[in-house]
Amino acid sequence: MSTIIILTYLSAISFIFYGINCLVKPKMKSEFIRFGLQKWRTLTGTLQLIGGFGLVIGLYVSPLLTALSALGLGILMFMGFGVRISVGDNMLLSFPALIFGFLNIFLSFYYSTTIYALNN
Repeated sequence: MSTIIILTYLSAISFIFYGINCLVKPKMKSEFIRFGLQKWRTLTGTLQLIGGFGLVIGLYVSPLLTALSALGLGILMFMGFGVRISVGDNMLLSFPALIFGFLNIFLSFYYSTTIYALNN
């Protein structure tokens, strides 16, 4: 199994886990209240689940789905990093969002170039 596939599965499993937690865990509900974003918790968790499943399904169906899922998750994580910084969270709490943001932008770029290579 290639490194890129492992990274894709790592991201997918993480976001499926985070998405479920976001939707059902009281701690996540209190975190979104702390962020001042309580009305966005359900959407955020749903997008994390869609993105996580999109990464996996895209591996078997279409690199376009994987690329778009990774792009969406990357954007979501950069926004999450910004929220964490804006509420005064330290880098230890903020860093995972930044890492997952960069990871998913990298994955999106990789799968986008795969699409380009397949079409040329």
